[in-house]
Amino acid sequence: MANLPRAPSTSTSRLSTVPSQKPRQISHLQAQLAQLTANMADLESLMGMTARQAQDMRGLGGYAGAMFMSASKVLGEETVKGAEEGKNGENK
Repeated sequence: MANLPRAPSTSTSRLSTVPSQKPRQISHLQAQLAQLTANMADLESLMGMTARQAQDMRGLGGYAGAMFMSASKVLGEETVKGAEEGKNGENK
């Protein structure tokens, strides 16, 4: 396909050339910027909370891991003791 020059959009060129539209466009952009600023502040707050929660989850994971390891050690020792008692009972 040949590269044909594109005609400027009539709505864009018309809005940019009409002087009465400029203040409305600027006020619309200001409102959008204010909304974006508010959303960014909310996002910053939520990201901080998420970071704190991630640290807390890491701590909880450590506690859960320690409990699993200690339960495994206790249950493992009981299993070994039970197996030894079973062998001793068979040998008698």
